[in-house]
Amino acid sequence: MRILNIYVTRDFVLTGVMAVVVMTFGMLGTHLIKIFQALTQGIPADAAFSFLLYIIPTALSLTIPFSVLVATMLVFGRMSANNEITAMRACGISILQIISPIIILTFLLTCVCVYLQMDVSPYYSGKAKDLLKQAGIKRPAAILEPGKPVQYEHYNIYIDDKNEKDEISNIQVYILSKDLKQVEQDITASSGKIEVDESRQVMKIILANTIIKAYEGSDKSPRRTAGKEMEFTIDYGHKFNEIKVGDKPQYLTTKELFSRTMLFKKRGMDVTRLEVELNQRIALAISPIAFLLLGMPLAIRTSRRETSVGLFLSVLLAGAYFISIMILAALYTRPALHPQLLIWIPNIFYQIGGAIFLFIIARR
Repeated sequence: MRILNIYVTRDFVLTGVMAVVVMTFGMLGTHLIKIFQALTQGIPADAAFSFLLYIIPTALSLTIPFSVLVATMLVFGRMSANNEITAMRACGISILQIISPIIILTFLLTCVCVYLQMDVSPYYSGKAKDLLKQAGIKRPAAILEPGKPVQYEHYNIYIDDKNEKDEISNIQVYILSKDLKQVEQDITASSGKIEVDESRQVMKIILANTIIKAYEGSDKSPRRTAGKEMEFTIDYGHKFNEIKVGDKPQYLTTKELFSRTMLFKKRGMDVTRLEVELNQRIALAISPIAFLLLGMPLAIRTSRRETSVGLFLSVLLAGAYFISIMILAALYTRPALHPQLLIWIPNIFYQIGGAIFLFIIARR
């Protein structure tokens, strides 16, 4: 029996680890592209890679449950297709005895997910956002990327080229109205320079050889003005300081979430969003158990050794689960529906349905 448990556990662990590595790298892939772009824009390398490290806990909190499902579908699907489970049961070994080490391992992984979801992931997600904010303050000129239009306050800025000295060329600037619906001025310049005053947190854009087209009222024909030089200032410090990372529930640790909930209740404020956030974290954290209970009997029942079939079913089940959680969590704007309770529907369905399915297979 010990040899069988080691055999099943070894296959499960190896498949699960490979799934975690591949899926975590896949989730970080889009961020890697953004990091390389940030490096080319002048963002410090330590800030860019620190951001990557900060988002790893969030990725792991999602890829660990998914890897449990993938490992369950692949390992037990292959064992069932090779009649290994049938042979074990013929020797008097029950389904529960076969899966007992996997249940223990899944419980331990669930504890890890609880720790990640409740405290580690929110804390480091907040640090990642704060890091981006600080990087933007230290290097505001990095947002002006050649070849891409940038919307900054009521300025829409496009530059064709920029060198290491923040000298720019072929610039076009649209100055929009306060409601951002109309163009008030269209400014083009052959060259220019970006100057940053870090003490005042102000960015000055100086343009040379400018042509200004001013649109006044309903007059469609603009008034043209040519000039040698003009400049305009962007108060980037004020803009970045308006970002309040800590105000968002997803960046609060569990202790902070409870404290804010109690404070809001004392003030008679709605706490639905906070309760939804807390329940969502718990629901996602215990998803490995739900995936194991439903995935195992499904893998045994389908009895397919092909990896593609197991992966397809894993993506289907995990996708349905996570999408359901996201949709139900989005209902926090409708407290009357009690989304903090509805968010448990996927877990209840997967766990009870999986337990019943497993019981039926075990009785055969």
